[in-house]
Amino acid sequence: MVYRAIFDKALTRVEPETAHSAAFRLIQTAGATPGAGTVMREILGPHDASLRVEAMGLDFPGPLGLAAGFDKDGVGVLGLAALGFGFIEVGTVTAHPQPGNDKPRMFRFPQERALVNRMGFNNHGAAALATRLRLLRSSTSSMPIVGVNIGKTKVVPEEEAIADYVASATLVADVADYVVVNVSSPNTPGLRDLQSVDRLLPLLRAVRRALDAASPRRQVPLLVKIAPDLADEDVDAVADLALGVSLDGLIATNTTISRDGLHDRAAVEKAGPGGLSGAPLKARSLEVLRRVRARTGSNLTLIAAGGISTAEDAAERLDAGATLLQAYTAFIYEGPLWPRRIHHELAARATSR
Repeated sequence: MVYRAIFDKALTRVEPETAHSAAFRLIQTAGATPGAGTVMREILGPHDASLRVEAMGLDFPGPLGLAAGFDKDGVGVLGLAALGFGFIEVGTVTAHPQPGNDKPRMFRFPQERALVNRMGFNNHGAAALATRLRLLRSSTSSMPIVGVNIGKTKVVPEEEAIADYVASATLVADVADYVVVNVSSPNTPGLRDLQSVDRLLPLLRAVRRALDAASPRRQVPLLVKIAPDLADEDVDAVADLALGVSLDGLIATNTTISRDGLHDRAAVEKAGPGGLSGAPLKARSLEVLRRVRARTGSNLTLIAAGGISTAEDAAERLDAGATLLQAYTAFIYEGPLWPRRIHHELAARATSR
């Protein structure tokens, strides 16, 4: 409650991306300070046995992870894990470094607990990320589970998209606990067209081959992140495709281009294009999750994302068939103790059953 008061009274006066950068530097510092990250993780991390999840050959200490987008370059992994997340997904990273879209590119909607962003995959490139994670893995004995989310470089023509994804997959294969193919961000022109089955199939096959070639001793789990804006029949088609090519899982869902649930029309106009995340996304993301689980049975790991802000939201996703959970926007609005609180309340629910 203290953090929310500070956020509402003070942080909302600071430009969103500036506030994010300042807060992230504090998290990075905590993670890099000898002993601090370990102590924080012992205090804040999920330790209750009821929270553990085995999925994709990995042992997750808790079901709630941080979604891609917060730490694009993997610079704050230890600090973020110390706050109580069960896993961290870094990225979206691209084969070539890129600055992203012009600023301003992030907009708050505090009343609705939502964000609109059009960051545009701003990152230092897959090679830099791989080098950083490789060094981190060699220097710490308490590395959290880290997934890597890969996307298309903006300047790469659509006809070269597969080669671009393959380049990223090859670079990160040996440092990623799992890899996510992001074809659902609304902030890279033409990217969402890759969700059509006829274009997604060769892309996934190529990425799978690249991962296997680059990491022959371990099959790196491969997932796809889909948009909530897909029509139901297209959700079904992607779910069927996932089973057909033996994907390890799906993430449901990314941000939406819809502005349903936002009431300040002037603020919507000012924000312009981009992906909406947060509470307004809750209903549709849950619908997509339920649809995919009904379509795939128990054959896929499903990571639920979009509009998760309370323990009730988290439990509802797990009851609807989610294997794991991810969040980003609620972390911004609720503060650094939020992941611990969600895990604590989920453990209490498990005990009371």
